[in-house]
Amino acid sequence: MTQLPAPAVTATALPHALPDCPNARVVLFAMRRMGANGLSDARAAHGLFTAFGEAFRRPLMLMRNLMADLAAHAAVPIAIAPCCCARMTPSEQVLLAIVARIETRTDSARLLMQDLLGQRHVDGPLASAAALAAAFADDGRPVSA
Repeated sequence: MTQLPAPAVTATALPHALPDCPNARVVLFAMRRMGANGLSDARAAHGLFTAFGEAFRRPLMLMRNLMADLAAHAAVPIAIAPCCCARMTPSEQVLLAIVARIETRTDSARLLMQDLLGQRHVDGPLASAAALAAAFADDGRPVSA
């Protein structure tokens, strides 16, 4: 029989509730699937197809670009929870906050990205996050954290 982790351990590892915004949940789902199974994950693609319909290609490619940029530029580990988790890691919460505020509070998003990646040069990942946020907003699905 498997023993469940203590509530204190769960609250420490996954301190944030899932976002209320359905668009942020789509980003979180795709991020978790691609983080665990690679950029070509079919379920991530299907999730974006379900959300966007025939216009799913742009957000899918931009999500893949963001995940590739994060992996290439991260100097520290980025904790991503499995898809079944009903709570978020601090890294996931920060990434959603970056996507939500990149267009309106760029300086704040830059600082969060620098903290997330553990380095000062974050122009590439920041541009990827901005493009992803724009793709969602252009389809009438702005991401809010």
